[in-house]
Amino acid sequence: MDPSIAPASRAALVTPNDTAIVGARALYIGTAGDVAIAPRRDMDPVIFKSVPAGTILPVHAAVVALTGTTASNIVALF
Repeated sequence: MDPSIAPASRAALVTPNDTAIVGARALYIGTAGDVAIAPRRDMDPVIFKSVPAGTILPVHAAVVALTGTTASNIVALF
């Protein structure tokens, strides 16, 4: 299967940080809130507002920023 469309094969808890590289293919949001994601490390984060608990955000997340993130129990999917 083409790796770009294959399901995630690894997961890790995310601690939001304004500079740490996550590099996730998608994020699982465990506790509802806002999620600030930079799709590339050289881009400013975009805030996804009021993301419900249990949502999988199918976006590349180079950085999950602390500033602007209120959601918790976030899991990176690789």
